[in-house]
Amino acid sequence: MKHFIDLKDIKIKDLKRIILDAKKRKKMRNKLNTLEVDKGSPLKGKLLIQMFEKSSLRTRLSFYLAIKQLGGGTITLRSNELHLGQGGESIADTAKILSTYGDGFMLRTDSDEKVNNFKKYLTIPIINGLSPSSHPTQVLSDIFTVEEIKKKSISKLNICWIGDSNNVLNSLITASVKFSFRLKIGCPKKFQPKKSITAWAKKNNKKIHIYDNPKKAAIDADVIFSDKVISINDKVNKIKKKIAFKDFKINKKLFNFAKKDCIFLHCLPRGDEVSDEVFLGNKSHVWQQASNRVHVQKSILMYCFGKLR
Repeated sequence: MKHFIDLKDIKIKDLKRIILDAKKRKKMRNKLNTLEVDKGSPLKGKLLIQMFEKSSLRTRLSFYLAIKQLGGGTITLRSNELHLGQGGESIADTAKILSTYGDGFMLRTDSDEKVNNFKKYLTIPIINGLSPSSHPTQVLSDIFTVEEIKKKSISKLNICWIGDSNNVLNSLITASVKFSFRLKIGCPKKFQPKKSITAWAKKNNKKIHIYDNPKKAAIDADVIFSDKVISINDKVNKIKKKIAFKDFKINKKLFNFAKKDCIFLHCLPRGDEVSDEVFLGNKSHVWQQASNRVHVQKSILMYCFGKLR
């Protein structure tokens, strides 16, 4: 049984196998309709249980399609619909029931502790669909997209992140160590990644640099990543945060510091951190990035179910 919680926990050879499998699966679906099943129905009879404690669009849809296209099925739960959400049933007991009825569990949560507690008691694989500290399925899919567009290993590229420090960036930092690529981060000093994360990264990989100047971060970039800076659940003063990021907007002028063929990726939803000119321009591949979630998550499911070849 293999879990998919944090990229740190997974061997690089397995991460590369997942990406390679996803490339093959995407190619095989060229002539298939949305709900047609992959050849061989590799996960026929398997049930993926999904639980969302945070709102979701891309993760919800992509995992639904992923398990369906592999021949399995899914059911989606909300924590406030369960005894767990009302505080009446323990995670241990809930995990026992989930393990009895399902074959895999995908959790999108506002608690890292909850992910680890479920892992402790489940007897089926758990997949982290997003937690406060990481978003591993998103970043692995992003690596797939980068290599698909650039047609080369991400280890040979200069990757840039401009924006807030959040769970996506944490996973990107981890990925920079695992895949050995150069990562430059541009964000205001007050919003830089936690020292525990950067210390771990620098101990394992000297290719990470943090700037409080977006232009310096963008120099010679092959890819510029970003995410929504002001989110609904932000517990900081949003007005002050918006002011802090006013010089970090990703626009055409900033792209002049990157390589001519630099591309833009954004995990969505978007806010004011990127101009329409960039987001809707020919350097942006955000829709391809979103659609690729299905292919990579299919291969993640195959990995978790012990079916990856």
